[in-house]
Amino acid sequence: MALEIHPSSTRLTGDNRGKGGTPGKRRLKAEAGAGDKPPLTLFFALPKNKVSCLFVATPSGTIVAASSTPSPPPPRRRVDFLVFTLLAALALAAYAGTFSAPFVGDDEGAILENPTLRGPLWRALLPPPGGLTTSGRPIANLSLALNHAVSGEAVWSYHTLNLLIHLLAACTLYAVLRRTLASPRLAARFGGAARPLAATIAALWLLHPVQTEAVTYVCQRTESLAGLWILLALYAFIRATTSAQPVRWHALTVGAALAGVGTKEIAVALPPLLLLYDRTFVASSLAAAWRARRGLHLALFATWLPLLALVATTGWNRGGTAGFDVTVAPTAYWLTQPQALTHYLRLIVWPHPLVFDHGTFWGSVRAAAPYAALIVPLLGLTLHGLWRGTAAGFLGAWCLLILAPTSLVPGTIQMIVEHRLYLPLAALLTLLVTGAYAALGRRSLFVWPAVALALGGLTLARNATYRSAQTLWEDTVARAPANARARYNLGLVYSAAGRPADAVAQGEAALRLADPRSYAAKAHALHNKLGFDLMQLGRTPEAIAHYETALRLRPDYALAHLNLARALSAERRFAAAVPHYEAALTLAETRVAVESELALALFQAGRLPEALAHAQAVVTQAPRSVPAYCNLGYLLLSAHRPAAAAAAFRRALELDPADAAARRGAALATGER
Repeated sequence: MALEIHPSSTRLTGDNRGKGGTPGKRRLKAEAGAGDKPPLTLFFALPKNKVSCLFVATPSGTIVAASSTPSPPPPRRRVDFLVFTLLAALALAAYAGTFSAPFVGDDEGAILENPTLRGPLWRALLPPPGGLTTSGRPIANLSLALNHAVSGEAVWSYHTLNLLIHLLAACTLYAVLRRTLASPRLAARFGGAARPLAATIAALWLLHPVQTEAVTYVCQRTESLAGLWILLALYAFIRATTSAQPVRWHALTVGAALAGVGTKEIAVALPPLLLLYDRTFVASSLAAAWRARRGLHLALFATWLPLLALVATTGWNRGGTAGFDVTVAPTAYWLTQPQALTHYLRLIVWPHPLVFDHGTFWGSVRAAAPYAALIVPLLGLTLHGLWRGTAAGFLGAWCLLILAPTSLVPGTIQMIVEHRLYLPLAALLTLLVTGAYAALGRRSLFVWPAVALALGGLTLARNATYRSAQTLWEDTVARAPANARARYNLGLVYSAAGRPADAVAQGEAALRLADPRSYAAKAHALHNKLGFDLMQLGRTPEAIAHYETALRLRPDYALAHLNLARALSAERRFAAAVPHYEAALTLAETRVAVESELALALFQAGRLPEALAHAQAVVTQAPRSVPAYCNLGYLLLSAHRPAAAAAAFRRALELDPADAAARRGAALATGER
């Protein structure tokens, strides 16, 4: 006889004893019935999860039916491999043009001027203190050191690793979603489509153009790498809850959490996030989750201790750019965040325009009210969902917990930063895609491939703006014309390109637009930069005025001292230039050049003995510098010391026999002698 049992009408009971109590087998009884028909009872003996025999019993007797092991499961690993391959192809297609994108913005300090990336790799575990992107983030700094070991300052390896991190994060997100959607809590609604839903969400997340700032902007790897660690910790935790040997998965969970702590401060959200996941999808309550996995959750919360130690290395305020002891009142910053959160929500469904740097702005109760009218109800819905233990509540908490560090800790530079949406985007896309599936069923799945392709096209277009620093900052100024910092950076680009008039226009606009609350920290740099550009245009008196303003704002600003000394020398005000040259000697990277100029200024000011002393110091510091020996020789001639001058010129000619200045000086010295 044939017998078919449906899950909806079947009850399984059993114990861990086989026939005669034989250990290692499970004896299960399945009762199936419908209406007033007598039930059929099936006994399964399951050694090592395989059916070895099947007995079918009915009220009229027992029928023994032979059985074999069940059919092998479908090739699900092959499906997963195909998904990973598809994600890799999509990632490469969307980011193929980024491997030559130059370093921009904070890359200069985090990579080009970061001494810990050079030398032994262990040095990278001690990143520079202060407010650099890598400060207090040793794992992120180590990843950049690995790139530097591979390609130096060539950008291709940095972009390759950034894209690989993004791809691995997308694959991990797929694995997390596939297992969660097929979990007992959600299987009835989503289990049959767990793979296509997870693949859809991962592809949308991978291709969304808002991710470009965390992928193409090299030093913002801190965001994507921290996101990868959080996802890996979540995946390991999920595996631990279903594993017969969870210890190794627990170790991987805590290890990923520690790596996240060493990458970026958003990892502070991971312990409560995993506890909420446990409560929502595994245990029946927070108390049950805590009882079942108290040790694991305690270990996760203990990762906050090394996080505090790392934050301390930044001065607790990331060099004065973020913290509760910066120049900005917390409420002034908090009032900007309703607008920021609303902007993030809009970008999910309408990712245009994207802005590299939104600039500094401050909120007020009146300005924040319209945005708060949207955000506060959503916050309430999230709390209600958490209270009821719903999946939607968990997704809302995921988003809020990841954004909490940057939304609650006051900052002085940027109030809206689009790369902060990197990991929250996954939660919001999950809510969107699963919501559509719950409403429309499998029909909704046919819409998303077109959406993914559209997002990929937008990502390609957005990545084109990173092809040079000029295109990026011009795009930023066009989209945020009131952004003083963007105009300052565009002015730097124009200066490097030999366009001083355009640089002056941007510098004057930056000074005009600079926000008073953040102006004090950056004004000296704005005035110094504008003075430099004015000098290139020959407008020396205006340049001097800006240099002097820069020094009034920051008297120890060595670069402004050097620029002012050069401007005064150009005006033949050598006596006034000398003290500024002396102040600029603290610039170690240009000390030889500064001291050479100081020697000449002292000579022009009639202070020949001091000029000779500095010229001799330059020769000592740069013993193979032909100009240094020439300068010393001419000063010695002026001091009527032809023999010493001839020795200096002779040494210059030994270094470069064709040097015209040395030849002329040697002839003069010989003639005098």
